[in-house]
Order: sequence, then C-alpha cells, then structure tokens
Amino acid sequence: MPTVKSIMRQLESKGTVQARKTYARHGVPPGRTFGVSVADLKVIAKTIKAQQALALELYATGNFDAMYLAGIVADGAKMSIEQLNSWADGADGLKMISEYTVAWVAVDHPQARDLALEWIASKHEHVAASGWCTYSGIVATKPDNALDLTEIEGLLDKIVKEIHKAPNRVRHTMNGFIISVGGYVKSLSERAKAAAKKIGIVYVDMGDTACEVPSAVAYIEKIDAAGRLGNKRKTIRC
Repeated sequence: MPTVKSIMRQLESKGTVQARKTYARHGVPPGRTFGVSVADLKVIAKTIKAQQALALELYATGNFDAMYLAGIVADGAKMSIEQLNSWADGADGLKMISEYTVAWVAVDHPQARDLALEWIASKHEHVAASGWCTYSGIVATKPDNALDLTEIEGLLDKIVKEIHKAPNRVRHTMNGFIISVGGYVKSLSERAKAAAKKIGIVYVDMGDTACEVPSAVAYIEKIDAAGRLGNKRKTIRC
C-alpha cells in the first residue's frame, strides 16, 4: 500500500533539473519542488487513484509536486469546507496550485459557488485567484440552467470596475473568468466581450516566462469561429 513516504521518494526520483528550472520561472521556490513533470505526475496518479486520505496527506507536505499530484487524485466532492479552505490558504506562493489544483477540487464540491464567492472577496491574492478560477470552472462545467446568470453578469461588472487596480494574479484570473463566461455561456458571450472591450489591455507580470495575457475578445471569437461556443467541459482538470 502506497504511503506518503513512498510516494515522496518516488517523486524525488522523478525530479529533473530542467523541470525545476521551468517551475522556478513560474514562481515555484526551488526548495519546494523536486521538479517532476506533469506527465510523470499523471502516471503516478493512476497508481493511487481514489486514495483520498493519501491525497490529503500529500497536499499537506507543502511540496509542489505532491500538492499538484494531490489535486489530480482527490475527490473535491468528498472534502469538507474546512479542508478546501485549508488547501486555498496553503497555496500561498504557488500560483500553479492556487489557480489550478485548488480550483480542480473546489469545483466538484456541492458548495463550490459559495466557496468561489467567499474566496473572490478575500484580501489574499492567492485565495482570491482561487476564487475566480473556481467560478470559471463552474461556468465551464455546469449547464446554463444551473448557473445564476444575473450573478455572473454582476461579476463581469465587478471586473470592469476593479481589474486594473486588483493584485497581479487576480487580474490574470479575472481575465480568465471573462473568457470562461464568453466561451461557455452562449447567452452571455456578447456581454463578456463587451466587458473585455471596456477593460482593454490587461497588464500582468508573468515573470521570467514567455506566457502572455490572452485577449479575452480574441479568445472568445476564436472559440466562436471553431463552433465551440457554449460547449461545456466534463472536468477542468488538465
């Protein structure tokens, strides 16, 4: 039976210098990662599938690779609100965890929307970013009749008013929310593009990477041109 210790040894053995350099450019402190590729993490995840308790223990290590792996394995629907809040709080300084891993599990929880709104209101940048990503995930996976479209319009208005004075990663995830609404909620696509046009260029410090902030208008139009407007996803895990 796999244990935290055995999985951590496996992660350490899979780490590479190149991956550590790549993660460092994305803001992961060198001391918090072995440098395991996402491809290798997915292979390991298959060997511990559905082991919820182990996933929670792995996240608690504070090691980036273990936390990312935990997000692949954990079932957010089985986590408590306290556990989800702990994951959001524990992602400080790890944007790939706060904006991906935390949202992956939170989206599956019955109270995902409530959590997303609570996190969006947080004064902590990483928690607020998790909130926007979680709500983006809800929009991407839930049928339109399960969404509060009026509330979503209100969030678009909030972004228009606040994005340029919001913290760095919150700006990035707000922009992502506009894209999610425009791409996955057909009836709000034009509304999302109008919000994006009002905002204009969104400046985000992407660190020492080649990543760029996508134009929400162009991104939504690309989805539309491909005939995928309103097509929902089964999961936001990647």
